[in-house]
Amino acid sequence: MRMRGGHPARTGLFIFAAFWMLVILPMAAAAAPYAAYVIDARTGKVLHSRNADTRLHPASLTKMMTLYIAFEAIERGEISLDTNITVSRNAAAEPPSKLGLKAGQKIKLRYCIRAAAVKSANDCATAIGEAIEGSEARFARRMNRTAKALGMTRTTFKNANGLTESGHLSTAHDMTILGRHVLYDFPQYYNLFSRKSADAGIREVYNTNRRLLAAYKGADGIKTGYTRAAGFNLVASAKRGDERIIATVFGGRSTASRNAKVAELLDLGFRRAPSSAPLRKPQAPAYAGKVGGNDPVVVTDNGKAAPAAKGKTIRLLTAVKTSLRPKVRPGHEAQPVQEPVLVAGLQDGIENALSTVVKQPDPKAPKATSGQPAAATSTPPSVTPKARPADLVLASAKTPEPPKQEVVTRVSTSGGRHWGINVGRYGSRYQAERVLLKTALNEMETLDGSLRKVIKRKAGYDANFMGLDRDTADLACRRLQSRNVTCFMIGPSS
Repeated sequence: MRMRGGHPARTGLFIFAAFWMLVILPMAAAAAPYAAYVIDARTGKVLHSRNADTRLHPASLTKMMTLYIAFEAIERGEISLDTNITVSRNAAAEPPSKLGLKAGQKIKLRYCIRAAAVKSANDCATAIGEAIEGSEARFARRMNRTAKALGMTRTTFKNANGLTESGHLSTAHDMTILGRHVLYDFPQYYNLFSRKSADAGIREVYNTNRRLLAAYKGADGIKTGYTRAAGFNLVASAKRGDERIIATVFGGRSTASRNAKVAELLDLGFRRAPSSAPLRKPQAPAYAGKVGGNDPVVVTDNGKAAPAAKGKTIRLLTAVKTSLRPKVRPGHEAQPVQEPVLVAGLQDGIENALSTVVKQPDPKAPKATSGQPAAATSTPPSVTPKARPADLVLASAKTPEPPKQEVVTRVSTSGGRHWGINVGRYGSRYQAERVLLKTALNEMETLDGSLRKVIKRKAGYDANFMGLDRDTADLACRRLQSRNVTCFMIGPSS
């Protein structure tokens, strides 16, 4: 009886021990590797590094590159913030975190950008890549070209969202480089990463990094990431006074421990960074021979493009230098053109003009033979002009003046587009130009083709868009005011 009574207890103990050995311990041993990198964002100087060049899973830090290319595509005019992108089955099927898009659904690019930046939505990241390049595979190739141009030498992207995939790897060093470029190359969009929440069109989304943003003084971004293979990752940036630090952590054990480690690294960075340092922004990447991020092309003068050898940019110079008159086909020689005789109406020139008229031979008259004289055809008969009509008005006589034609003058040659809008007055020309660029990118539908103009006033610099018709200027102002942007119309006489 004792043996029977004790056997179930021992069996349960053995099962628990086996579970501990086979499941719990391997999970603990498989914790993601740790890496960290800290720089002075102003100069790029390294302030701390640990395993920074080890290739690890970046998780949703990948979306920084997806968004970087999206901002770049908007700036180049490849796509606009208000473009309605169609969600594919591939994008809709992505696992969480996600916005909840459905296959076939249309959504504005601006909403997908917000969801990818704030909520880290995988479905939106994939939809962005497919909208820009046509497929996620082509978008991944563009991601890798961009990474190479930015100096991310140990990074390989396979998808737009950062979900674990074989070969999809990066480093703490490379992700810090990317975060710095997002900050300085597209400052007009950087505020996205500091928003605690955002309107994503179909619903409100909340920032995955809001705990650090709320707890750490000066924190304003940039991006979190988590997968089981990667652990808890974060690229964080904080600014205090003139100092700005970027710190990156790979392989955190939890959100709380990761945030604590990042705060510790940011503190370290602020201690080690000089209080004043020159701002040396990173150079934006160059894309020689790329059209919309695709493969190199040959561009001809007629505007057509064709594939070219990789690494080469070719432009064919096919301008016409000479224009030769075509030869006349045999049997189709051109007949001499007889110039018309203009008979003047002036009194002094009538007789002289008429005397120069040569009478044409009658085609029905018999032709002269070789034995007949040709005098009849060589000497024209005298022609006596008719008397001038009594009511003929001479050109020298005074004639009534024709009615004066109305002369229409225009302010410009822009087809009546004499209106403009003002989007504020600023303390410096740089601030005004920056606001104009940002506004133009956000409101491309109505401001496309307008002229950005900064006018110096006594109280500051006016940021104006000129060259609009009245209806377009009114529409642009109403759209900007709906987004809490200051705007008023400028008339032709202003």
